[in-house]
Amino acid sequence: MTLSFSHLGICVSDLERSLRFYCEGLGFEKVGSHQVGPEFGALMEVEQVRLQSRMLRRDGCTIELLGFESPGTTGDPVRRPMNQLGLTHLSLRVDDVDGAASAIEAVGGAVVRGTRTTFDLPGARLDFVYCTDPDGVRIELMDLPS
Repeated sequence: MTLSFSHLGICVSDLERSLRFYCEGLGFEKVGSHQVGPEFGALMEVEQVRLQSRMLRRDGCTIELLGFESPGTTGDPVRRPMNQLGLTHLSLRVDDVDGAASAIEAVGGAVVRGTRTTFDLPGARLDFVYCTDPDGVRIELMDLPS
């Protein structure tokens, strides 16, 4: 069996706002755009589905932003607890946690300041903080030695 990673999908409440966040704030590039209709309803388990899909890529990682026109979105735009079953976060390596966090705030995201964790180890400094996108998706910024 051949297996390779394709992409990670993220349901968003405002497609344009999320495009700005992921492209301007995190440096992803738009690589595809699709209109999805009822022909995907059974696959997605959503009746009368109609949505706009935007494929974004950076450093070999592809994410798909899903902007549902019909039937709309469900749930609250809040970050999920880390111990809630399911996907927990998107983790990104950065060389400047503070700079990346500021860029996230500038495009509508939030920094969860209480999560800032730094370890000064012999010969290495590890630096982490969690942020969220505009819909509460948790994003880990981490500065680790190569």
